[in-house]
Amino acid sequence: MTRKLRMGMVGGGRGAFIGAVHRMAANLDGKIELVAGCFSSNAEKSKLSGEDFFLDPSRVYTSYTEMAKTEGALPLGERIDFVSIVTRNDLHFPVAKAFLEAGIHIVCEKPMAFSLAEAKELKKIVVESGLVFALTHNYTGYPMVKEARAMVKAGKLGRILKIVAEYPQGYAVGAIKQQADGAISNWRMDPSVAGVSNCIGDIGSHAENLARYITGLELEEIAADLNTFIPGRTLDDDGSMLVRYEGGARGVLFASQISTGDENNLNIRVYGEDASIEWHQEHPNELIVKFADAPRQVWRRGNSYNGPEAAKYTRLPFGHPEAFIEAFANVYLAATEAISDHLAGNYPRAEGYDFPDVDDGVEGMAFIEAAVASSKENAAWKPVHGA
Repeated sequence: MTRKLRMGMVGGGRGAFIGAVHRMAANLDGKIELVAGCFSSNAEKSKLSGEDFFLDPSRVYTSYTEMAKTEGALPLGERIDFVSIVTRNDLHFPVAKAFLEAGIHIVCEKPMAFSLAEAKELKKIVVESGLVFALTHNYTGYPMVKEARAMVKAGKLGRILKIVAEYPQGYAVGAIKQQADGAISNWRMDPSVAGVSNCIGDIGSHAENLARYITGLELEEIAADLNTFIPGRTLDDDGSMLVRYEGGARGVLFASQISTGDENNLNIRVYGEDASIEWHQEHPNELIVKFADAPRQVWRRGNSYNGPEAAKYTRLPFGHPEAFIEAFANVYLAATEAISDHLAGNYPRAEGYDFPDVDDGVEGMAFIEAAVASSKENAAWKPVHGA
């Protein structure tokens, strides 16, 4: 490419945490420029957000439908190349559909859709369009997660026997002691907006995707126990499940927003016949490799012994920590490669691209709905029917 990719954004205006993260991540490598957006369903807030980002007022829109129609009608040399969707869950499908039909590539927040049915329909639209669809399961962007994936692919762990993935947070535990008044203070706890799940949909899906990304194993069936501890709410804030993978591996998945004292403690352990690996999101620059008959090793990001998969997505020398924003930026960096190839007529590459895609989105929604269905039947085993 001889220019930066032009980015649009839907959602993520003033006061939105995740919108700011996406903008910083997209900007990190200097390959992307934000040029347009509909940053809120409130027209005035969208306008003010556009001013915050120094955008041309004519490209700050009052609705995503107007934005998709107007941008899609512009010449290829002027229109946005892709749109970043950072809205609430219920809008992911209609916004993505509108822009895909306008011929515009997509980077979308997870979960991919409001329901599995929407996710499958969206996959059909993506396939028919031939456009790029990237899903921001950002934890796949960490270099040492990529190192772990490369080790599994190379057979260094041997046959995978067991996967344990955990995502405990404690930020919501204070709400348990509050008087129940029926009010929903967090949109993720509103089933009309979030869908069938809060905790599993919000963070449990990250644990599931991380295990899928590192091992390449597909879910076969799950037995889930989801719980709601916070008074006045209907969706889950905690969940534990047993997992069966195709090929015989077994797993344990745990996600919780009422784990007192934990901050953002996503971690995974993958046990193979020959070795195992362990990675912690709060210490992302280290990968622990363990053996039955030798001392454990600690692999660190940025060193010469890292493989090319990790090295490609490493920006700083060893000893200079990289973390959350950089991991997000790596998803954008990989998506940029695909979008640039598409614009140049070279899409897709034979070797593929290293970002979560529409298939991951469908599998994630299948996982969420199977977990909810299982929990409703007292943790009965339920098949996971994804893509």
